[in-house]
Amino acid sequence: MNPLEAIITRQIAATGPLTLADYMSICLQHAEHGYYTTRDPLGTAGDFTTAPEISQMFGELLGLSLAQTWLEAGSPERFTLAELGPGRGTLMADLLRATRGVAGFHSAAEVLMVESSPVLSARQQEALLPHRATWSSQLDLTGQPLFLIANEFFDALPVRQFIRDGDNWRERVIGLEGDSLAFGLTEVSDYSFLTHRLADTQDGDIVEHSAPSQAIAAQIGQHIARHGGVALLVDYGDWRSKGDTFQALKAHEKVSPLHNAGAADLTAHVDFEALALAASPAASSALTPQGVFLERLGITQRAQALASKLSGAALESHIAAHRRLTHPEEMGTLFKVMALYQSGATPPAGLNHGT
Repeated sequence: MNPLEAIITRQIAATGPLTLADYMSICLQHAEHGYYTTRDPLGTAGDFTTAPEISQMFGELLGLSLAQTWLEAGSPERFTLAELGPGRGTLMADLLRATRGVAGFHSAAEVLMVESSPVLSARQQEALLPHRATWSSQLDLTGQPLFLIANEFFDALPVRQFIRDGDNWRERVIGLEGDSLAFGLTEVSDYSFLTHRLADTQDGDIVEHSAPSQAIAAQIGQHIARHGGVALLVDYGDWRSKGDTFQALKAHEKVSPLHNAGAADLTAHVDFEALALAASPAASSALTPQGVFLERLGITQRAQALASKLSGAALESHIAAHRRLTHPEEMGTLFKVMALYQSGATPPAGLNHGT
């Protein structure tokens, strides 16, 4: 039993079972033993690899999409350019490099990196030199347009799980079997925020609910509705959550989420419908597969231009990166893209209006 498991076990013994959300929060963000507070989890030596680490093309194209939206909005003189959960800072660095030729974009941008990990914050500061940026553990906004990217951010926010029982629900919780962590269920209860899910579920179905995700989406949506801008949300998930998607990754392999607490990445698929509803009165684009989105932005043409300067192993790696980002059997379909923008405005390049 590692130190964090001992802490969790003592807490459950003293106060009772934890919700999945509470368990995720402790495992990921514990000040001394939390997964994100103690390590750089990215890359081949880590536990997972994100799109910006696969190829520079990802950050470049997202940056150009934001810059085009900024131009169409009349090139506001000051705006917040924010990224939620910026990893190693690779995406923002690629974005800033790709947009340096857009007249006035850099001088108008106030870069905000929203990061809770001191380890990753240090990596981001190195990656962004010589650009100026501000770091915060929260999305602190001023009254100016917001241009935001959240890539694989919402999947790491805590979720609760509920199993339908008649017209009510039982919550899936984490308790103890002897000295070991184990899943359990609460008594039947009526959760009013799940009433609308009775229409599309049956007995025994699991639905996931992320209050933190909805709160952040609401903050972003309200700000954009009032001050303008756009948010690009990229993650794995779908329009409506159903089923158990809670998982743990260690060394790029799935492991038990209840084993070795704090040593593995814990995630759940994103419910984009819940984010869109929470973000009202901002509009939301049609949910679009990542591969389709990147192809609309011209990733194949960009890949061909880069390939002309490569050969051998570097060329093979580049071709594989393009496939991984776009192919339906890789990240192309599993990952989705949705934008939040002002009602009545045009969705950013690569996306269509929602229905």
